[in-house]
Amino acid sequence: MRKLQIAEMAINNLYVDSVDEEKLIEDGIRGMLSKLDPHSSYTTAKETKSMNEPLEGSFEGIGVQFNMVQDTLLVIQPVTGGPSERMGILAGDRIVSVDGVAIAGVKMAKEDIMKRLRGPKGTKVKLGVIRRGIADRLTFTITRDKIPVKTIDATYMIRPQVGYIRIEGFGATTYNEFMESVKKLQQQGMRDLILDLQENGGGYLMAAVQIANEFLHKNDLIVYTQGRTVPRQEYRAQGDGKLLDGKVIVLVNEFSASAAEIVTGAIQDQDRGQVVGRRSFGKGLVQRPIEFPDGSMIRLTIAHYYTPTGRCIQKPYTKGDNEDYGMDLEKRFKHGELYSADSIHFADSLKYQTLRLKRTVYGGGGIMPDYFVPLDTTQYTSLHRQLAAKSIIINANLKYVDNNRKRLQKEYTSFTDFNARYTTPQSLIDEIMEEAKKQKIKPVDNKELQRTLPTLRNQLKALVARDLWDMSEYFQIMNEQNHVVQKAVSLLNHE
Repeated sequence: MRKLQIAEMAINNLYVDSVDEEKLIEDGIRGMLSKLDPHSSYTTAKETKSMNEPLEGSFEGIGVQFNMVQDTLLVIQPVTGGPSERMGILAGDRIVSVDGVAIAGVKMAKEDIMKRLRGPKGTKVKLGVIRRGIADRLTFTITRDKIPVKTIDATYMIRPQVGYIRIEGFGATTYNEFMESVKKLQQQGMRDLILDLQENGGGYLMAAVQIANEFLHKNDLIVYTQGRTVPRQEYRAQGDGKLLDGKVIVLVNEFSASAAEIVTGAIQDQDRGQVVGRRSFGKGLVQRPIEFPDGSMIRLTIAHYYTPTGRCIQKPYTKGDNEDYGMDLEKRFKHGELYSADSIHFADSLKYQTLRLKRTVYGGGGIMPDYFVPLDTTQYTSLHRQLAAKSIIINANLKYVDNNRKRLQKEYTSFTDFNARYTTPQSLIDEIMEEAKKQKIKPVDNKELQRTLPTLRNQLKALVARDLWDMSEYFQIMNEQNHVVQKAVSLLNHE
């Protein structure tokens, strides 16, 4: 410690150029942490605040979902019950100025716009708004408030007696949101559940434990943690869950991590349900936050997570080699693991047995599903991927909904009606292909175009549904073409 102090004092007092002492200290901390595991990290006060917002379940602002269309902020939906909705902001409104400062047509960064809209609860902000069909610019004074951040993307009955819940991440409000979803689905006759944790990057351990508790019987082990200076700590089920009966299928893929893997591992090891998809990410390191007086923070790895059978969730890594660790998904891609279960080989030492049915499951990092569903590269063609990457699809959709919102709302009185009758108009497809041509994007041949069109039409229909209703409706349409979701549906039907 003395050595570090002398080095810092020497640089600060003797170095040839002036130095930023605060940055010097921060770089020193980052340097130390970079030689440890890939998940120990340092964040500044500002980074810590923005990182914690999604987990804490709220932020302070005006409460709108928005997208940037041709350098203008377009309101997709005001947050239900939020300050903007209360003051009369509508979907389709364009916010062009904030406190008298123009934000449209001036190439302002999205982050800067968000900074102007967000602010402490109780403070006021004056918005200049342009609304379709009204010649004059409208002015709204909004009092900022706490805006809830939802962590559950979708809740609906995917088939008779089969519920579907998709969790985006595990935050402070996730368990309560989950229980609301369960109650809603049980009222609609849910007997079995598909729990979708695809792309779920994790979050709070306790949120994962609370959700796993709903499925497991009294005293069933959910997860345990253990480290060099941290003794084994077990988390067990209370036996008071609302989902102790009925079939459960958990969906995961290569982006499901941390808390998502805890829930999946517990359900698989305790033989409470089956897992469908592809091997999960493999993040099983416990971080302890160490806060500094200025609001900055170290997140230091202190232990590993283990599933009930003793499998370590964390995939292997070399200390200090974050680049190799970061290339893991790329390696899986190259080795063919995402396309074929046969290309995944486990050593006998990594074989474990589930606790009730004695089925073979695998360690070695991540959770290997019971039913493997390969990544389908034919579903999204190269043409489709280019259209998405250049934002051609999303921009065309936003423009279409903006121009047709009133007509669509009048024509389709409910989502059920919309889902049954709506088809993506050819004019929208033509517009997308015209824009693609301008950007020098074209199909290899007519075959590729014909393979692209059904998926593109379905995606556009889902995006329209999202803008008229919400994310549940979006996934209700998209999931009918999601191979992992459809495998789960077929397993429940087959059983």
